[in-house]
Amino acid sequence: MRRLCTVLFIALFLAGCASTAPPAKPHNLCSIFKEKPSWHRAAQKANERWGTPIQVMMAMMYQESSYRHDAKPAFEWFLFVPLGRPSTAYGYAQALDGTWDVYVREAGGWFSSRDDFEDAIDFIGWYTNKSRAKNGVSLWRADHLYLNYHEGWGGYARGTHKKKAWLLNVAKKVHWRAGEYGEQLRRCNI
Repeated sequence: MRRLCTVLFIALFLAGCASTAPPAKPHNLCSIFKEKPSWHRAAQKANERWGTPIQVMMAMMYQESSYRHDAKPAFEWFLFVPLGRPSTAYGYAQALDGTWDVYVREAGGWFSSRDDFEDAIDFIGWYTNKSRAKNGVSLWRADHLYLNYHEGWGGYARGTHKKKAWLLNVAKKVHWRAGEYGEQLRRCNI
């Protein structure tokens, strides 16, 4: 009996680890959804709730965390002294503490978690929908939605992104990936 309990514990532990592992082929949306069908259902649900295309939400998530459930910014250092992390970003969506708290109050529910894929994709849908409402950005413009996401709604409205060539290049990359994901999604048999 003891051996059976040990085997079951190890099997459950390994199954839990496998469910949070990033997809094997993150550049192919069809492969991602075939490997993780619950992600496809969660993305569809977020799309239906908020209107943001699946490929846009997934491209933003890929940029933010490479689909790592426990992603965090790297520690900053001064010589050999750790200074801490530059922000409170965490999880699949790299949501900041304060923004996540607003989402939980407005749309997510008290048991929402930044390291849960379904909650994280819903957060991105919520954020992009608010970006449309606040700044008039089309839900199909992955680049401008990403700039809102990175700079915040106020920063985007003030144009803080316009002087950051590196960020504009990242936004172009997100827009390109959303286009690629969209083409892949149209050809999927999932």
